[in-house]
This record gives sequence, C-alpha cells and structure tokens, in this order.
Amino acid sequence: MNASLQEIATSAPVLFEERAVANGRKLGIATLNAPATLNGLSLEMATLLDAQLASWAGDASVALVVLQGEGEKAFCAGGDLHGLYRGMSQYRAAGGGDIRNNAQASEFFATEYRLDYRIHTYPKPLLCWGHGIVMGGGIGLMAGASHRVVSERSRLAFPEITVGLYPDVGGSFLLNRVPRRAGLFLALTGAPLNAGDAIYAGLADHYVPEAQRGAVYADLVTAAWSGDAARDRDLLSGLLRARGEAAPAGPLQQHARLVETLCNAEDLPTVVSRIDALETDDAWLQTARKTLAAGAPGSARLGYELQRRAATLSLADTFRLEYLVSLQCAAHGDFAEGIRALLIDKDRNPRWNPAALADADAAWADAFFIAPWADDAHPLSALEASTENRA
Repeated sequence: MNASLQEIATSAPVLFEERAVANGRKLGIATLNAPATLNGLSLEMATLLDAQLASWAGDASVALVVLQGEGEKAFCAGGDLHGLYRGMSQYRAAGGGDIRNNAQASEFFATEYRLDYRIHTYPKPLLCWGHGIVMGGGIGLMAGASHRVVSERSRLAFPEITVGLYPDVGGSFLLNRVPRRAGLFLALTGAPLNAGDAIYAGLADHYVPEAQRGAVYADLVTAAWSGDAARDRDLLSGLLRARGEAAPAGPLQQHARLVETLCNAEDLPTVVSRIDALETDDAWLQTARKTLAAGAPGSARLGYELQRRAATLSLADTFRLEYLVSLQCAAHGDFAEGIRALLIDKDRNPRWNPAALADADAAWADAFFIAPWADDAHPLSALEASTENRA
C-alpha cells in the first residue's frame, strides 16, 4: 500500500482488521478511530460499524470479533453531540413540527440503537475492551457484548443529565437491573463507576489489567476456535479468567446501603430531596449531589419515567421507547440547551426549562411519550425481542 492509501486507511473513523487464528478461522477487530474526540460515536462511525458487524456475523470463517477504541484515554466517551446540535439547530430554524423532520436526530438515533441492538444479539463471541472513558453511547456499544472487559483505567458513567438528555442506548433497561435501586441514582447523578463497580452494576464482566491486553490478543490468535458460538464463548470466558484479576470494589459498592436508602421511595421528588440533603465528606457522593443539583430537572424526570416504564419491557421495546423520547428531546427538550452550554458557547450556564423539578412532573413528561406513528410503523419495528441474548 502506498503512503497516500495508507494515510487514508488509517484516518478512517473506524478501522477494520482480520487476523488469521487457529483452525483456519479469523478474528475480526473493529477499532473506533477518533481519539481526538475520545472516540465519540458519529453517524458515519455507527453506519460503518453496523455494516461490518453484519458482514462478520454472516462470515463462517470469522470465529469472534473484538471491539476497541484507539488511543489511551477512551474506548468511547459518548455520541456525536456537535452533529446532533447542528441537526437540532436546523430543525428549529425550519420551524420544527413533526419530530421526524429532524433528519439528523432521526437517522443518528435509529442507526445507533440498531447497532447497539445488533451487539446485544450478536450470534458470535464479541469482546469489547472498555478501557478509559466509557460513557453514554460508549456504554451502548459495550453493554451488549458477550464479553465486556474493564481495566484499572476504566471509568463508566451515564452523564446525560448534564446535557439535558437521559440515559438512553438501552440505559433504561440496563439501569433497571443494577442492584439495590442504584440504577436510579446513577441516572440522576451521572456518578462514575470504576472497574469493580461496573462489574457489580452488570455493565462489565471481566477485570483485566491493561498490561495484559497484548497477552489476551495473543491468546485469541492461538486458541482452538471451533466455530460453534456457545463453545467459543466458553473458551473466550476461560481465556479472560486466566488473564484477569478480582476487581477492587468502588464507591457504588461501598455506599450501596446508603444509595438504596436514598432511592427507596415511591416518588421522584423524595429521592431528589434526599440526595440534595446529603451531608458527607465523601468526594464521590459530594460530586453526585452537585451534578444532580446542576442538572436538568426535565432529564431527571425523563430518566425516572423511562426506568419505571421500561421495568416490564423487553430490550427491543425499550429501544423503541427510547427512540421516541430521544426525538422528543431533540425537538423541544433541554438537549440543545445542554449542548450549547457545555460545548458550543462553553459558558456552563444552561437555562433549563423547566427550571425546577416541581414543574417537571409526570404530566409534563407525558408529552414525550406521544408517538407520531402507529406501532407497526415504528422506525425500529424490525428489532426482534425473541433474539435477545442478555435479559
């Protein structure tokens, strides 16, 4: 390959590689390649990754797939907020109207959620190496992998309350399953999780020190892959256990009883007031309280309502519900204002509307759940609950 073609290949937003492994099979490696933006997931990246995963799923010679991020700082810090902001600005400048008129948000969320769901239902072993920052959309990519690795560098979070959104990418489903009602706490506070807490919360499976990554990849090349997905998943689990260690407990586990007490209430205002009244010297809890206090009240309400409504839903139905609410947020919620304050004007002074939780009540939230389409015409109607692997 000449220099110019090499430069084009390595500048692609997602890099794809196939390596020969034992038994004449292949290993597919997908690398998010936007380290300057902490591998923030753009529409182009999601489209490319979804197509390649589909191709590898149908290739009998590919035994397993690895998903990783370029650079030392992050696997994926979230979605492409700048692109979504441009789309929201264009939509509102054109007069708004039907939420489907926001072409950027409609296509981005549909593509992202289909990709996330493909990973949740992938027919082959899929190893996600979640090093460094893994937030929002990054958790969406990682959560459905059959084997989710975290290391001493990993920091996971759903920080959407700071930008006027809510924990989407299946977060309403995932956070419902965090032990001791802590999923609500994480949604309201954006509190970060270390490797041990990520495993405790059900968002990761294996703790493998970063220094062992090269050894793990070498093991993947020499392992006797059979082509039988169930057997190969077991084989991959064994390889990771052999290289892994027990993960140290993080603050979520250390404060599990307190978090459960804070969130064990029948209404959102009580939970929020309890967190707001925390008196503690613990830095993790202090930051959680401050993040909630500064975050969008509407996001707190939507995160709460979505977890409540998703409690009995399949993952596929959760993605369908989140798609609707995400488009509503892009149309008339605080999402654009949150991005403006954080990334555009960078004044870090968002003007939330509603400005208080008392005004962001359940009746206010109901408008976000009104769909402009019939059930059988939902843009994500093709997602099949019967194929889900993680429940």
